[in-house]
Amino acid sequence: MITPKALAQLGFCQGNSGDPIFEETFGTGLVDTSLPPGTTTYNYANGADPDDGLYTVTSNTNYFDWFDIEDHTPGDVDGRMLLVNSDFAAGEFYRTEITGLCENTTYEFSSWIVNLTPLGGFCGAGVIPVNVRFEIWDSTDTNLLASGNTGNINSTVTPLWQQYALVFQTIPTQTSVILKMINNGTGGCGNDLAIDDIVFKSCGDTIDVTDSTNSDSISICSSEVPFSTTITAVPDNTVFSNHFYQWQESADNVVWTDMPGETNEDLMVSGVTNTMHYRAKVAEFAANLGNDDCITFSDVYSITVFQAPLPPTLECWESATLDPNICDWVVTGTQPAEPTGLECWQTTAFNNTTCSWDILGTQPAEPTGLECWQTTSFNNATCSWDILGSQPAEPTGLECWEVVTFNNTTCVWEVMGTQPAEPTGLECWETTSFNNTTCSWDITGTQPPPPTLECWETATFNNATCSWDVSGTQPPEPTGLECWEITTFNNTTCSWEISGTQPPPPTLECWQSAVFDNATCVWQISGTQPEEPTGLECWEVATFDNVTCAWEVSGEQPDAPTDLQCWETATFDVVSCSWEISGSQPSEPLTECWETATFNDMTCTWEVTGTQPEAPTDLECWQTAVFNNDSCSWELIGEQTIITIEEDVEFCEGLSIMLEASSFISNPTYSWNTGSTAASITVFEAGIYSVEITDGCSLINQVFSVSELEIPIIATVFSDGNDIIVETLNSGNFEYSLDGENYQSSPIFFDQVSGKYTIYVRNEACDEIAFVDHIHFYIPKFFTPNGDIYNNTFFIGGLDCFASSEVKIFDRYGKLLYAVKNNAVSWDGTFKGNAQPSSDYWYIITIEGQEFKGHFSLKR
Repeated sequence: MITPKALAQLGFCQGNSGDPIFEETFGTGLVDTSLPPGTTTYNYANGADPDDGLYTVTSNTNYFDWFDIEDHTPGDVDGRMLLVNSDFAAGEFYRTEITGLCENTTYEFSSWIVNLTPLGGFCGAGVIPVNVRFEIWDSTDTNLLASGNTGNINSTVTPLWQQYALVFQTIPTQTSVILKMINNGTGGCGNDLAIDDIVFKSCGDTIDVTDSTNSDSISICSSEVPFSTTITAVPDNTVFSNHFYQWQESADNVVWTDMPGETNEDLMVSGVTNTMHYRAKVAEFAANLGNDDCITFSDVYSITVFQAPLPPTLECWESATLDPNICDWVVTGTQPAEPTGLECWQTTAFNNTTCSWDILGTQPAEPTGLECWQTTSFNNATCSWDILGSQPAEPTGLECWEVVTFNNTTCVWEVMGTQPAEPTGLECWETTSFNNTTCSWDITGTQPPPPTLECWETATFNNATCSWDVSGTQPPEPTGLECWEITTFNNTTCSWEISGTQPPPPTLECWQSAVFDNATCVWQISGTQPEEPTGLECWEVATFDNVTCAWEVSGEQPDAPTDLQCWETATFDVVSCSWEISGSQPSEPLTECWETATFNDMTCTWEVTGTQPEAPTDLECWQTAVFNNDSCSWELIGEQTIITIEEDVEFCEGLSIMLEASSFISNPTYSWNTGSTAASITVFEAGIYSVEITDGCSLINQVFSVSELEIPIIATVFSDGNDIIVETLNSGNFEYSLDGENYQSSPIFFDQVSGKYTIYVRNEACDEIAFVDHIHFYIPKFFTPNGDIYNNTFFIGGLDCFASSEVKIFDRYGKLLYAVKNNAVSWDGTFKGNAQPSSDYWYIITIEGQEFKGHFSLKR
């Protein structure tokens, strides 16, 4: 046993320490770990022996000739500690930031340290002692708030954990500090240490609560209620310079409620009819009174009301008076003396009506109807007739179905009876055996369980073979399907479902026809455009008419030119298919490409005529026309723009989701890859779904990547200490709850009291909830009955979930202090009203025959 020793070399809180607001126990586990980056200037040993300047976070100190010890945290299994082999030069081997503090508040920092180098070990007389400096800095790491040295922690014969503390006060606006632990000693042989249980607590005055008699409690009888008194909070002023109060009351000393308006040092208590407890929350600054991390609590003042019993039922000679001092009835009076000198057959009976003794009795009549072997004699000593004689002994060694009857005529025992007949008409799986204890035939056996069936199967129990016969055939898959149709068997409806759609027919030219080919499952297109006619005159042209689906020949021989200029003659040339004009003409003027010049015989000059070709009108919406003077024609420019929109959507397992096409296009048409032409579709499966949206000009291709959110499948729920951990078979954005209303993203519920829980798991985006019941049972490692609101009892819940339970608690000498059966455990750390000291205590817990043994710590 490693005995801890509390020291005050640096300075402990001289008043009342609050509950821990920060604890570092370095966790548990057999695998060594490293500290987070920035926590130390030392190097991590990483599995090697921790030489000078190295550290590790470990549950094992079995290195070199060091002490092989457990960590300090009470009740830890494989608990870890920070193990440091100090460097040759002074250095910072631990640093951490403590957040969530309150400004203008006094705090106590404490830590446990052990020198690992044994006295008289390898280092001999030259062992270097451990020496650590603690420093508290502000959050900027520029202002030192408090510091202190442990001084030399020398080697010992046996390992000795020692606690050190430092008290400091935060300043206005300061809500975080930096803790540093610095090695003051030098490395070498010695200066090897382990650190554990770093704790920050608020620190305040010790505050007594007393009444006018200077007592901290009072016990009264229910005959004295309603009760009134005035109680006062009396601080010792060791820490606080000011005191601000908020009184609280509790009916069970566990759940506390603020008393509105009660903020003075005095509290007037009135109208008390049942047991009540009172205490005050105390802060040095009014602004801190509402923050649980900034306050301390006064001692508790208890008013215990003992319920007086109902008046007792009295004898006629008695009278009763209620004594409030003992809260019970005091009965007085004496029964009249019983008469004496009676005959042996006479008796007395007290008559409560007359409140006197009645004498009763008659000499007993001589018995009649005796057995054949009996005779009688009156015995004055016993005041009764003695019957003499013995019946012959009853025979033994009978079968269970046999009975004996004494025959008074023959004065002998007669044996009768027949073994019960063995039952018949049993099921094939049943067997019989005769039970001599119950004297009956026991029938045993169980019908084999029915098999798991397909939807089309039925099971009938066959008494001949004593087994289940399975019959039924899956419905035949439908035949004669169209080539585009597929079948799927539906186990829910137990039938085949046919799905699929025939491909739409293609768009044809007028001379084409389409026939659906069931062999290839595609449309076959046939037909040939009519041949263009030949042998045309030079002036004739052929144009294909898609309306009549025929070639139309048009054109006329050019008319012979008339009104020729005076110098011209005209001759038709079938080769050039034009009239040839001969003659000399004046020089033609320069013109635009679309202009022509005509010589005017009247004026004998060139006249320029012509109009620029009209811009084309049958453009696509994305095209524009630009006139090209080189080709003297309009050129079309522009390409159709296609916009692609991608969207990720999710839906919950077992449900569906509507996919809705959206765009800026007016009067659009839709074409989905599912074949739908609606603006929206509903899908039931994950996959890629796309839709083309167009008005004939603009084109948007919208793509939906649809994924299915799985319903959580709970694999297991188990308790790890006082934590509940949930594991699922699948993964997702799952949320977890203990009440079905308040959910969290973590599958770990920390610090839960024992009991029966229903665990709820859901996908954060879905309504479907998986749930399972879990009995959470754990044994606390310690409790602190110091009168605050935390850990005041050694509590084990959940025992009501078991058929039987028994809990016993002993001190270290084996003395039974507390016991309870088939109920929750809530020990307040007292025995017969006396508070037990801080120490380890042992328990034996028996649950449905299974026994658990161990120990826990009581800390005050």
